[in-house]
Amino acid sequence: MTGESAHAVLPPALRGWLGLVAGLAALVVVVLGVRYAGRGAPGRVDRWFVRPTADSVRPPWRYVALALDFLGEPVGSVLVVVACVAGCLLLRRPRAAVLVVAGVGTTVGTTTLLKHLVGRTIHGPGNLSYPSGHTAFFTALALMAALLATDRLGLGRTAGTSLVLAAALVAGATMGWAEVALGAHYPTDALGGWCTALAVVPATAWLVDRAAGRPALSKVPGRG
Repeated sequence: MTGESAHAVLPPALRGWLGLVAGLAALVVVVLGVRYAGRGAPGRVDRWFVRPTADSVRPPWRYVALALDFLGEPVGSVLVVVACVAGCLLLRRPRAAVLVVAGVGTTVGTTTLLKHLVGRTIHGPGNLSYPSGHTAFFTALALMAALLATDRLGLGRTAGTSLVLAAALVAGATMGWAEVALGAHYPTDALGGWCTALAVVPATAWLVDRAAGRPALSKVPGRG
């Protein structure tokens, strides 16, 4: 492939490290899921922070938490995704635009499936909480933005990996704080959502690159 369409959404220099991170993150998601399956109360780790069943912030920080929470709601998330896709297209990164849609869809779908499999609840049996979809969504967006920045800036393995992980940490901590502060999730739910994004996005990016690269291979002389 040539031109702008040849830009990989998962830079080759980062694949090894992010693959390792994705594997470890997936392990954390599974361990936490097994640990809190079917429960409806905070665990020991959760109690180290704040009581997740009562609002712990007051104005003006409560307004900040509510604004962040809105970004993960259906209307807010659609607006954010549309803006991100438009930005990718303006930057002439169509493959990155595909990753935004595929990455968000896969991440949100995974968290939804896990919620029903794990069955952890908060504020009653009808409120599935593990893992936090809001935290996973916001972390996924940060990961994809950092991957795009790594490619555009031409960062190497160390700098690129550091940027991606730092972006994921800031996004996950920010949304996780909002969800816990509003009493919508336990802290371990936020951790599970963060790890879900770390596990899903690199794998999705690799699949997008693989799918985008196949047509080009068939045009190389000597190949079928």
